[in-house]
Amino acid sequence: MSEQLKEEIEREITANKILVYGKGTKTMPRCGFTLETIEFFNHFGYPFEVIDVLENMPKREALAEMTNWPTLPKVFINGKFYGDTDILGPMAQNGELQAVLKDTFGNEPQQKTTINLR
Repeated sequence: MSEQLKEEIEREITANKILVYGKGTKTMPRCGFTLETIEFFNHFGYPFEVIDVLENMPKREALAEMTNWPTLPKVFINGKFYGDTDILGPMAQNGELQAVLKDTFGNEPQQKTTINLR
């Protein structure tokens, strides 16, 4: 992996408290697992970003090497790699993930305004 690519990934991870490397974007996921991860984090209400690495094989390979995790998506919270929803789901069930998120953001998420169009 090139030093430039490693630095780019580190900048992306540092710039986002929750970062998902997946297939597609937040508005246009291109695989079911990325969609599942987006829906998972939407549930918590904290801001997160999704970076599409589907067509960037060097970045995908670098991330696999850096994390020792071969599959996508790859989730980083507060700079730490957590895996995917197979790991995060049980953490959410036992309350551990909520504690990590509260520590990361320093507060509870703000509730989103719901607009009823009926």
